[in-house]
Amino acid sequence: MSFSLIPFAQALSEFSPILARWLGGEQDEKVVQQAVHLAQSVTGETELQKILGSLKGDPKLLAQFQEALLRMDYELQLATYKDLENARARDIALAYAGRSNLRADIMVLSAAFGLITCLLSITFYRTSLPGEAVGIISTIAGIFGSCLKDAYAFEFGSSRGSKLKDSKLSALFLSRNGQYI
Repeated sequence: MSFSLIPFAQALSEFSPILARWLGGEQDEKVVQQAVHLAQSVTGETELQKILGSLKGDPKLLAQFQEALLRMDYELQLATYKDLENARARDIALAYAGRSNLRADIMVLSAAFGLITCLLSITFYRTSLPGEAVGIISTIAGIFGSCLKDAYAFEFGSSRGSKLKDSKLSALFLSRNGQYI
């Protein structure tokens, strides 16, 4: 291809917020390649400007592209949930074997220690630190807080709103006889 995939995917993301949600994550490259392939297969074009022009000019092509992105989003979320399910099954198997997940315990304790350290640093040294340092430490504290949030979400399960969203997504993609539409 004669163009960079990331800017191409960002250009395509104007047509669907679903694509924008997956950019910048762990699966960035995979998502970008899938989105580019979807756009090329829907439009029959390979050049960026022609693909964008086709999607902007033909509402049917745009709808097909958005439907394909919805299916891709569903499959990516399903893979994420299966990965989470496997990790939880591993923890259950360890508990039945009488072992603890030491690696997970160390990770959670490290994140908690890091968050506390950042917050104490900002609290006690804020006046003597330059503003940029406070900003960086605050960002790092946010990362540690996000790690703890993820650990709690894993340990205690999804929220009710997330489960409701999952059921709506499933209903959206499955027809009455259980086949993909």
